[in-house]
Amino acid sequence: MTTPPSAHPTPGADPTTERTPTEPPTTERTPTEPPTTEPAPTEPTPTRTARAHSFNTAAAQYAANRPSYPPALFDAIEDLAGHPLPGSRVADIGAGTGIATALLNARGADVIAVEPGDGMAAQFRRTLPALPLVRGTGDDLPLADASVDFVTYAQAWHWTDPARAVPEALRVLRPGGALALWWNTDALDVPWIAEAAARTGRHFGIDISAEKRNVNARAADPTGRLDFTRRTVRWSRRVPVDTHLANLASHSVFLVHDEVHTASFLAAEREHLLRAFPDGSVEEVYEVVLLLAKTPA
Repeated sequence: MTTPPSAHPTPGADPTTERTPTEPPTTERTPTEPPTTEPAPTEPTPTRTARAHSFNTAAAQYAANRPSYPPALFDAIEDLAGHPLPGSRVADIGAGTGIATALLNARGADVIAVEPGDGMAAQFRRTLPALPLVRGTGDDLPLADASVDFVTYAQAWHWTDPARAVPEALRVLRPGGALALWWNTDALDVPWIAEAAARTGRHFGIDISAEKRNVNARAADPTGRLDFTRRTVRWSRRVPVDTHLANLASHSVFLVHDEVHTASFLAAEREHLLRAFPDGSVEEVYEVVLLLAKTPA
C-alpha cells in the first residue's frame, strides 16, 4: 500500500531504471524527536478508510507504475538489525501487489505476505503465484507467536493503528528480531519535484511536505515502546512522463477524487512536464525513509 498522499522493483521492472545512491545513507537516533502535527483533514474522517481501500480498484496500475526500492535499502535493514535477510523468516505486512515481497524473496529471505485488500491480493497472486500470501491486517496478524525474524511494512504502516500494530509485531517477532518500516518519499530539494508537489498540493488541498515530516519515531509509535533508528537512502529512476503520471494517479489522494477532478490535473501536469522535459522522460528522485526497531535478544 502507499503513503498518503504519496506509496514497491515493480514486478518485471527493468533494473536499469534504478540508480544507486549518490551519497552514503545517513543514520540518526529518533526516539526523542519532537511530535509533528499533520495538516487538518479537508474531508470527512471516513475518507481515510476510503483511501486505505482505494488501491484495490487500481492494483494493476499500481503494480505497473510504482517505484521499486534500491538494494542499499536492504543493506541498511541488515546493518541496523545486525542480522542477514538471507535465510530469515520475514512477514511483509500490507504487501499490496508484492513489490517489496519480491525484493525480499530475491534477497534470500523466506517471506510470507499479509494483505487485506481483495484487488491487491488478486494482483499479488497473478504476479507472484509461488509466494505465500495470507489475508489479514497489521492490527490483527494471522501469524503465530515468535514465528518470524523480521516484520516489514513497505508504504503501509500509516494504515495501521499503532496501539494495536506495535503489540502485534512484538508478539510475532522472535527474540532479537526487527520491525522495519519504510517509505519512498519525494526528494523535495529537486526543483522540478518541488514545483510539481506544489501544484499537486494546490489542486487537491494537501500538504505534500507533511509526508516526510510525519515519518518519524514518535508518529510511528506514539507510546514510545519501540526504540527506532532512522536511516535515509537516496535513489532515482528515469521513466517516461506517462509512467510518472500513472504512478501519481495510483496514489490514494487521486483515487478517491472524482475522475474529472483527477483527469483535469493529470492533463495539465502532462503539459507542464513536457515543456520542462521535451524528450518525454523524467528522473524521479526519492529518499527512502527507514525506521527500524529491534526486540530484546
